[in-house]
Amino acid sequence: MSSFRTLIVDDEPLARRRIRQLLADHPDFAVQGECASGAEALQVLAQEPAAVDLVFLDVHMPGLDGLQLAQQLPPLALPLVVFVTAYDHYLLQAFAAHAVDYLLKPLDPDRFARCLAHVRHRVGQYRAGAAVAAPADLPPLAGHFPAQLLIKQPGRLYFVPTAQVAYLEATGNYVTVHAQGTPHLLRTTLGQLAQQLDPQLFLRIHRSLIVNTQHVQELRPWTHGEYLLKLLDGTHLTSSRSYTGVIQQFIQLHSV
Repeated sequence: MSSFRTLIVDDEPLARRRIRQLLADHPDFAVQGECASGAEALQVLAQEPAAVDLVFLDVHMPGLDGLQLAQQLPPLALPLVVFVTAYDHYLLQAFAAHAVDYLLKPLDPDRFARCLAHVRHRVGQYRAGAAVAAPADLPPLAGHFPAQLLIKQPGRLYFVPTAQVAYLEATGNYVTVHAQGTPHLLRTTLGQLAQQLDPQLFLRIHRSLIVNTQHVQELRPWTHGEYLLKLLDGTHLTSSRSYTGVIQQFIQLHSV
C-alpha cells in the first residue's frame, strides 16, 4: 500500500494528537512529523519539500500563521494543504491559497474520512506528475465521484451535497444547481459538470438539463418521443427527443 507522507502543523498539542488519532484509522497516511509553529514548518518544508505529500495546517498560530506559511512557500515546495481551524470565515482565503480542503474544529471523523478520500486522489495526481488543478476542477477517478459540489460566489465558497441536487440547468455560461428548492450558480458548462457526476445517478435528458434520478417520482411519455418527468418536489421537466434513447435505457434498467 502506498503511503501518503503527512506533516501536522498546529501550536496546540491536543489538536495535533486529535489529528494523529484520526489518521490512525487510515494506515495509508504516515505521519512524518509534527510542528508547533509556522516558522518550524516553514523550515521543514523549505529544506525537504519532496519528503511531504500532505500538511494539516492550523490557520491560527502565533507568529507565522497557516495562511502566511502557505503564501511564503514557493509552489514547488508546497505540498497539498488541508487547513484546520475553529473559524469558518477563512474559507475563501484558504482556497485562494490552493488548499485541498478546509476542516473545522472539533474534527468530525466522517468529514475527516471524506477529506482523506479527496487527498488520495490529489496525491495520486501529484505523484503521476499531473498538473494539480483547483479542487472544483478535478476530474473524478473511475468509480469515484464527489459527494458535494463547490459553489463559488463573490467573497464566499460553500458546498452543496450532490444527494440534495434535484436537477441542473444550463443557463448561458452558467449552470444552475437546483437543490432543496434553492438555486446555486456555477460558472461552468453542463458538459464539464456532467463529468463530475455519477452517471448511475445523474441522467442527461436535454442539452440543457441533467436530472438526479433519485429525485424522479414519475415519468410520462409525451409528444414526439419526449418524456415528462415529475420530481419529488413537484418540479416538472421535459426531455428532448435527442435523449429519448437514454431515458428508455434508464426505464429498462429499472423494469422488473
